[in-house]
Parts: sequence; C-alpha cells; structure tokens
Amino acid sequence: MMNGERRIIGFMQGRFSPLVNGKIQAFPWDSWSEEFSVAYENDFNIIEWTLDQDRLYENPFMKDAGQREIKTLSNKFDISILSLTGDCFMQAPFYKVDGFNSESLILDLRNIIISCGKLDVKYIVFPLVDNGRLETQKQEMMLKDGLALVDDLLFQRGIKIVFESDFPPDKFKSFISGFSPENYGINYDIGNSAALGYNSKEEISAYGDRILNVHIKDRILKGTTVPLGKGNANIPKVLKELSGINYDGNYILQTARAVNENHADVLCQYRDQVINWME
Repeated sequence: MMNGERRIIGFMQGRFSPLVNGKIQAFPWDSWSEEFSVAYENDFNIIEWTLDQDRLYENPFMKDAGQREIKTLSNKFDISILSLTGDCFMQAPFYKVDGFNSESLILDLRNIIISCGKLDVKYIVFPLVDNGRLETQKQEMMLKDGLALVDDLLFQRGIKIVFESDFPPDKFKSFISGFSPENYGINYDIGNSAALGYNSKEEISAYGDRILNVHIKDRILKGTTVPLGKGNANIPKVLKELSGINYDGNYILQTARAVNENHADVLCQYRDQVINWME
C-alpha cells in the first residue's frame, strides 16, 4: 500500500470493536484504547473520534487525564485524530430546544471545541440528519445564531465545523453559502447520498469546493447500510469525481459492521477495496 493512501483512509472509531448495545456506531467504552494498537497492527493511522451525548463529559476526549492518554497512544502508535463525529449534536440539537436547555448544549459545543484544540482535531462533523435534521426556518435560524457564538473560538483554535446534511444539492449549496469558509465546510457521506437517491455529480458540482471530509459507506436506496458494493452507492464513480475536483482530504470508513465479530478483517477488506477503486 502506498503511504499516501494509508494516510488518507481512516476509520470511524468503534469499527475495530464489538457493537455497543447492538448499535452500528457508538463510543466503544470498553475498548477505545485498544483500537489504537489494533489500528497500528492493521496499517491504519487515522481515527475519526465519536462523541455521544450520553456520558459526554465521561468520554476521555473531554477529560484532562483522558486527553493525556489519547496523546500518548497517538504518539506510540502513529495515529492521527484529525476529525470528530459529533453524534451528540444529532442526539441533542441545541437548535430544537429553548432557553437554558439550548444554552447548556451550546456550552457543550464550546467545551468540545476546546478539547479538539488540545488534541489537534481539525474538523468537527456536525450531522444535520435524523434527529438533527433541519425541519423549519426557525431551527435553521437558531442553528446559525448558536454557531455564531462559537465562531471566534473556532477561528482561534483553527477548527472547522463540517456539516453533514440530507439537503438536495442546490439547497445544501445555498445553506453552506451562508457560512464562512474560514470556519465551516461539508462532510460528504457517500452512502447517505445514495440512500436519498441524489446524483453525486450534481452534488459535487454544487458544493464540492466546500467538502473537507468524506465518509465512505454503502446504503440501499431509502434503506440501511450494507457492505461496500452491495448497495446503491457507485463508490468508484464518486471517488473519481472527488479526484476530479482535487479533493485532498481524508476518507473515513463508516462501513457496515461484520456479522461474525471479525471486525478487523472486514475493515481491512473495505480499505483495500477502496484503494483498488482509487487506482
């Protein structure tokens, strides 16, 4: 494997671990530290961290001692954490509640940004999907107003929020144009777009210049995540289109889980499959 390909293909935290309460994605409380050595043994050196709202401040990412351990493991096993998926923002969106509840969740966001700064994380994936999807103009206004409160902090720490959205191409283009490229960009999820029936060429033409992080998975049209190549995502075509706009960010495997608990082998197969598609 070329070192450059190794550098750009990472995995979503937890993909080397058993499922947590049957969920395809959740913070792996019992095995998060072991994932660093397993990743190293399997020639990965990029992890995208995950944060859930449940037990948010117990997550090692949010604690001084945990951050020291993360730095030690990152250095020991040559692992970079350049991005973080904030499932917490989807699970408890500050723009869907009022008053103290909203202020408390915005404070969580500030503290997450501060932790990202301490750990050199550059991108915070902000999912505007499922429970976090924008359903009204009021919610969109509350989102913008809340994020305006952390703009200075993002800029000071050199961190960008990258939105993941279920908006169609033109609407997403219009939405992201309202946010400064200094602090905001897009996380492009190949599988989610396929499940929604969107045309990747139209999407990338509309807002490709704002894409800073990419999630690789495959999904059935209007359905769930499936093994790469088994769903409606034309991943080789999308990779070629991203290459065509000189996308040079990371590709994070957010792929289907192994059915036999052989998570490492399956993840490596997916990684090798993606590399073949890139050639």
